[in-house]
Amino acid sequence: MRTTAALRMFRPTARMMRPVPKEDQAGHTVSQRLRKLKQIPAELIPLAAVVGFAIFAAGYSSVRKFMVDKNLRLARQGPGGRAVDHQDEHH
Repeated sequence: MRTTAALRMFRPTARMMRPVPKEDQAGHTVSQRLRKLKQIPAELIPLAAVVGFAIFAAGYSSVRKFMVDKNLRLARQGPGGRAVDHQDEHH
């Protein structure tokens, strides 16, 4: 029986039929994970430091803004913010 074009499209390629190569215990312990850090290119380390500092600074400034700013309204205020009034409202 001849294969049709539709059946040929769904045939796995030779590359997909090979087994997946196993990694050498890819980072199961802390020491193995530290050894994997050596594989990171040296050019990415300053980038990671800058991005890490930016994330830390953004978190710090956001938390400080929520704690220090007295004009920042974090909850509803006034008669519209009471739970009793919500039962009477119909939208």
